[in-house]
Amino acid sequence: MRSPKGFYQYDASKRLAPSQQTREDTRGTTVVWGDYGLRMKDHDRRISAKQLELGYKTIQAKLRGMNFKLYTRVSANIGVYTKGNEVRMGKGKGKFDYWAARVPVSRVVFELSGPVHEKVVKEAFRLAGHKLPGQWEFVRKGDPPVVGLTVLDPEKGITLESLKRARRDVEPHDKDDAEQDMIIQADTDKPPQTVSTTMDV
Repeated sequence: MRSPKGFYQYDASKRLAPSQQTREDTRGTTVVWGDYGLRMKDHDRRISAKQLELGYKTIQAKLRGMNFKLYTRVSANIGVYTKGNEVRMGKGKGKFDYWAARVPVSRVVFELSGPVHEKVVKEAFRLAGHKLPGQWEFVRKGDPPVVGLTVLDPEKGITLESLKRARRDVEPHDKDDAEQDMIIQADTDKPPQTVSTTMDV
């Protein structure tokens, strides 16, 4: 259900690491569609479509009979190719094995909306987090965004502008070298002196 339709053999994806959240990139770190969400908090990784499906069904089983709507924020659109053990190098990338999703750190994977108590939703997300690799946290709608692992909190003075500023003044690596450069610069400011070439007889 969370895998792309229409697969061709020549659509081999590259072996790349998940994209990192840099600079002002806070996309996907907050709850948008629902009221609660499940967010990764430890490290970026690749999650297979079967693992996402297992987490999805775990939440559905826990909230069976309740009125809710569950959203999936990521899609397993990366094909993973594998080779057998003790296979020589070359001769292609291997055969298609499974679909996966590259999930960066602090990315919300599941969101839920509906008249369901927060404690019940939190327990369902906790069970789903045990089915998925890595560490996960429960977030609510309105929680501040995250840049990497840093939570933006204007009340504590943590903003995008504060993260851009240098934490300390930049100083030269060696103060003796800096002083020597100043002495050389001062010497070059003096006019050149003439040398007499006459010899006393």
